[in-house]
Amino acid sequence: MELAGLILLLLLGLLWYDSLNAREIAVRAAREACASEDLLFLDDTVGIRSLKLARNADGHVQLQRAYDFEFSDTGNNRLQGSVVLLGKHVALLNIG
Repeated sequence: MELAGLILLLLLGLLWYDSLNAREIAVRAAREACASEDLLFLDDTVGIRSLKLARNADGHVQLQRAYDFEFSDTGNNRLQGSVVLLGKHVALLNIG
């Protein structure tokens, strides 16, 4: 029973670490997209919307994470954008 608990803690720690890295990828993608469209990336952060299992183009199961972020085109408003990661790769980025 103790071994199972330790393995569970280890797996949760690995998921947490992997999620931190994925979040940084999402922040970088959102920042670069806003910069390329001459938009302001607000708060310099993304927020997780969903986490689920999905298949990639090769049919392998990976974690799919969807993040929301806010940006502005004038500096006086807040608009919603989103980034979807499949594994460590940006699958979809929406600013509009």
